[in-house]
Amino acid sequence: MRSVLILFAFLAYFSAYSQVTLIADGPGDTYELITSKLAPGYKPIEAPGKKKGDCDNHSSFNDTHITEVFNQELQKNVFKFVIHVEEDNDRCKKFDRQRNEIKSYKSSPDNLKGVLGETVEYKWKFKLDKGFQPSKKFTHLHQLKAVGGFDKDMPLITLTARKGSVDRLELRYSSGLDQNTLTYVALSAFKGKWVDVIETVTYEEKGKAKFSILIKDLKTGAKILEYNDDTLRMWKTQADFIRPKWGIYRSLKHSSDLRDEEILFADFSITEI
Repeated sequence: MRSVLILFAFLAYFSAYSQVTLIADGPGDTYELITSKLAPGYKPIEAPGKKKGDCDNHSSFNDTHITEVFNQELQKNVFKFVIHVEEDNDRCKKFDRQRNEIKSYKSSPDNLKGVLGETVEYKWKFKLDKGFQPSKKFTHLHQLKAVGGFDKDMPLITLTARKGSVDRLELRYSSGLDQNTLTYVALSAFKGKWVDVIETVTYEEKGKAKFSILIKDLKTGAKILEYNDDTLRMWKTQADFIRPKWGIYRSLKHSSDLRDEEILFADFSITEI
């Protein structure tokens, strides 16, 4: 009996250690909450609201580019990400684009980094406004991106919205420096509704890797996007690890297509399986 109890305690500890959740707990100290979960003591937030030298990245809006608000539909607190076409840029580094994202990165705990041979499950919810507008260029909502290696600048996996004859949400993939679209669905399927996302990755070379993503309408349970593939290479050459990013990262090259946006996110989860 004692050995069974020890085994149970070990499994309970391992399960708790291998999963990290980020759940909105109410207005106030939002950046502190995000930081405590994704990179305690460091900076896992890439958002407007700062000054850097002679660049003012909308500092008058302060740290309210990500806030927590109560959502009547879910009857719980959620995260609200906002981006402004005219005032915001990309960390005072690039001005043809803008971003408001959270991430795990080199300063995050090891259990938030996907390494070769590991399977990781990512879960989250998000809601686009009914009037959401992408441009002809990229409007990224989620990325899996390498740290280290030759081709780290090109995300491994991306969910991006794009304007077209029919606006769409694209699932993009790149194991090197080239990128292609794996599948897409009409963006109208997402507008004005909460969706639930489960993404599972086995980080491996081709032949051993696995990737799946399922996005459902949270209210009806209907599948909006589903993709499974065991033939991809889910790694980057000489990468140290792969990490997730969520938020709004968009090009300004067709800024007339865009508007100030608010995107709601909720219930982030990263689990090593």
